[in-house]
Amino acid sequence: MAGLSHRQSEILNIARASGRVTVEDLARRFEVSAQTIRKDLNDLCDQRSLTRIHGGAIIASGVENLAYEARRFVAADEKRAIGAAAASRIPNGCSLFINIGTTTEEVASALTSHEDLLVITNNLNVAMLLYRLPRIEVIVAGGAVRRADGAVIGSTAISLIGQFKVDYAIIGASAIDEEGALLDFDYREVQAAQAIIANARSVMLVADSTKLRRSAPVRIAHISQIQTFVTDAALPPRLANICHSRGIEVVEAMPGATPDIDEPVGEPVPATVPTK
Repeated sequence: MAGLSHRQSEILNIARASGRVTVEDLARRFEVSAQTIRKDLNDLCDQRSLTRIHGGAIIASGVENLAYEARRFVAADEKRAIGAAAASRIPNGCSLFINIGTTTEEVASALTSHEDLLVITNNLNVAMLLYRLPRIEVIVAGGAVRRADGAVIGSTAISLIGQFKVDYAIIGASAIDEEGALLDFDYREVQAAQAIIANARSVMLVADSTKLRRSAPVRIAHISQIQTFVTDAALPPRLANICHSRGIEVVEAMPGATPDIDEPVGEPVPATVPTK
């Protein structure tokens, strides 16, 4: 990219490979001050190559999502905590949809000790995590498999989803805007997510705070269509107020953590903290 220094180009390459960079790691790698790295990150953000988050930056998004393996590294600890908090709210003996995403996969990982579950999924990674467990029955939606991440998408998958009415749906989103729109990148994936929302009695959104600083072009739904939002930290005031006014239960998986965004969040609406 024109106008970038050699170090800035290298920073961009590192971010593309891993999805996320931190000021501390970059300062150590290039043997420069943290202030110098912050200036580099700000310059890259000005060119819309990166998006600043607390302590570093992630690849900017708007049209195309990060590579699947890179997404695994973004907010990994937060996603793990979100997965555990979400799974703790799923009772034994219920049915649920689990859709596509690295965060929804963390929920699946945390469900392995549950009993008598029926899981319908269009995510091959979720199916691989759960199908061997004797007390969990897994049904996989049919259709074309997206090589990038094991997502099953298309009309056949949507048709199977429509044959069920389940107790819970676990959904993710690539971005959440300040007005509460849940956004993603692939309209075919969005169609499956919309079918999942329409055929669940209770919808649980699982998304870490980096999603509040990203953009994506395709609308999944509005946050008012969900019942529970499990995230890692306190929401920004505007989104918190939307959730409060719509009666959405907000669960902070890492209470007291600093949200992974740059602007202050102000006084949040009190959130429900998981008890286990």
